[in-house]
Amino acid sequence: MRRILVTGAGGFVGGHLLPRLRAAFPTADLTTPGLDGGAFDIRDLDGLTALLRGTAPDACIHLAAVTVVPAARLDPDRAWQVNLHGTLALARTMLREAPECVLLYPSSADCYGMSFRAGRPLDESAPLAPMNTYGATKAAADLALGAMVGEGLRVIRARPFNHTGAGQTPDLVVPAFARQVARISAGLQPPVMRVGALDSMRDFLDVRDVCDAYIACLRRMDTLASGTIFNIASGIPRRIGDVLATLLGLAGISPEIETGASLLRKSDIPVASGDARAAREALDWKPTIPWEDTLQDVLTDWNARAPLESA
Repeated sequence: MRRILVTGAGGFVGGHLLPRLRAAFPTADLTTPGLDGGAFDIRDLDGLTALLRGTAPDACIHLAAVTVVPAARLDPDRAWQVNLHGTLALARTMLREAPECVLLYPSSADCYGMSFRAGRPLDESAPLAPMNTYGATKAAADLALGAMVGEGLRVIRARPFNHTGAGQTPDLVVPAFARQVARISAGLQPPVMRVGALDSMRDFLDVRDVCDAYIACLRRMDTLASGTIFNIASGIPRRIGDVLATLLGLAGISPEIETGASLLRKSDIPVASGDARAAREALDWKPTIPWEDTLQDVLTDWNARAPLESA
């Protein structure tokens, strides 16, 4: 591995991935447009052409995206432009300028949507049936890249399930809980937690385990068939209310719990979990970071961040 291109490196996952990439491939040159200085728009065809001609990467990890459900819902046009059309622009430019480059595309378990109503952990053969704009944009790009294999695109598609860690936006459930817990602990808000549905069950991962799965894909990229799909999942559905209880226990507080109507999703499903046997067998990958350690890291992060919000 000589040259690795990472789009969207300035985001949450990128912040955890870059140091792990440097450790895994110490002699590789990492190119991180937008992070190296200056703005970069994944929809800019001229910019993409110059980037790929100048870097000639062996692999590209495409993290640049509108990455959370609320942001996609509030601005669906931007979500479609970035998540679908930006991804297609990158893939087409790769075919033209760097056809030997392998594209690692982090899709999303949100692509499965209504298929989770089967009530069992889903493997990669489950139908894509997204239930929100974010999931639809990621599913469309996922399918489009699969179709481009016939045109010569070298691509690996990963479908990570819910992942969290230090530095994540509070638009997602674990950091949203941790932020409130930290604020209550610091006396920055009354001892009342506003929550959504607590009985839903989700398959959670530490972001560092997800990053290690991406690295495992790169290590084996020359032996994997183009178009290969991997679920990145723990296979363990965790009740949202239990996640909250663990965070409260770690903080040693017992606030009042108040359900907020605005935090309830109309399209919510009771249980969503994934079958990652394919990743275990082909990549020798499995999650290794204990869940309580992950929650402690998120809480520690918000214990530091919350007072700064009020400064």
